[in-house]
Amino acid sequence: MRRFGEGPLARAAAFVYHLVVVEVLTLLAVSPGLVALTLLDRDASNVPLAVGCAVPVGPALSAALYALRHRRLDLADLHPAAAFWRGYRLNAWGVLRIWVPWLGALAVVGTTLAHPGAAGVPGWWVAVLAVLAAVSAVWVTNSLVITSLFAFRARDVARLAAYFVVRTPRVTLANACLLVVVVALAAVASELVVAVLGSVLALVLLRNCRPMIDRVREEFTA
Repeated sequence: MRRFGEGPLARAAAFVYHLVVVEVLTLLAVSPGLVALTLLDRDASNVPLAVGCAVPVGPALSAALYALRHRRLDLADLHPAAAFWRGYRLNAWGVLRIWVPWLGALAVVGTTLAHPGAAGVPGWWVAVLAVLAAVSAVWVTNSLVITSLFAFRARDVARLAAYFVVRTPRVTLANACLLVVVVALAAVASELVVAVLGSVLALVLLRNCRPMIDRVREEFTA
C-alpha cells in the first residue's frame, strides 16, 4: 500500500514545488547583480560593468544545481531551501575561484570585440577571440557542474572541465546549444527572462551533463 506522497501526482507536485522554491532562491541570490544590470544601457562601453554584474550568478547557479541534484520527490520530506543554501555555503568559494577570473577574461575579450578598431586588432583575431570565448563558456559550464557536485581543488576542476569538453562531445554540444538559447533569450527578451527561467535552465544543464557526472564519479572519485 502506498504511503502519502508516493503517488505520481504527489511526486509531480513535489517536483514543481522544488523547482519553484529553487527558482525563487536563485532570483534572490542573483538580485544584486540583476538590479544593477537592468540599470545599465545596452552599450558597448558598459561591457565590463555588465560582466561584473554576473558575479553573483556563479554561486547561485551552483547552489541551484546542488539543490536539484539532491532533490527528493516525497511530499512528506521536502527541503529544497535547505539544500539550496547548503550548496551555496559549500560551493560559493570554490565557484568564485573559477568564475571571477573567467569573468575578468570575458570582460577583456568582450571589450575587445566591442571596440576592435580602438583595440587595433585585425579581423581574423576578432574571429579567434569569439571562438575562444565560446569554448571558454562551455569550459566554465563544466567547471560549475563539477564544483557544485564534487569536492576537487580549483586546479583539478579546471583540468577536468577542459578534459570533458573533448571527452564528452555530446555533453559539449548540448551545453553549447543551451548557451546559445540563453544568449538569444537575453538578447531578444531580457536578462530578467533568463533569471526567471533559472531553475529550469539549471535542470536542463544538469541533465545535459549526466554522462560527464557519471564519468567523474566512476573515474576520479574513490
